[in-house]
Amino acid sequence: MFRKMRRFKQQISDEKCVEILTNEPRGVLALYGEDGYPYALPLNHLYHDGKLYFHCAAEGHKIDAIKANPRASYCVMDKGFRKENEWALNINSVIVFGTIRFVTDKDKMLTLLRKLGNKHYPTPEAVEHEIERDFKRVCMFELSIDHMTGKLVNES
Repeated sequence: MFRKMRRFKQQISDEKCVEILTNEPRGVLALYGEDGYPYALPLNHLYHDGKLYFHCAAEGHKIDAIKANPRASYCVMDKGFRKENEWALNINSVIVFGTIRFVTDKDKMLTLLRKLGNKHYPTPEAVEHEIERDFKRVCMFELSIDHMTGKLVNES
């Protein structure tokens, strides 16, 4: 069903892909948008128990797109590195394909929001403040990974 990577010599391990998904703060979610146009948007994420989690407002273009077609792709890049005496950046990227479902269990949502918040906010108190203020307006969704691949690319 999924293509093999054409430039397989640049492929990185699944373990490296998971490391990138775990440590990098954000990526780009691609959805099937309105009128056949792709809809891609930057989001922060949480990689937890082999799945990706995202939060957003409970309504809007993203929610409508997911309800219309739950298949998605998500791309994450690391910060990259330069080899000594070289100008070009070497970047590891991961692309995930999967299916989205909404998280409806409130206790699970709170647990995941705390984990996500602690990845991005400066203090646990700040996370709790945001949850207390906005929880009733938050939607959370889960991307189950059907296929994942990653590669190291030199931008030269």
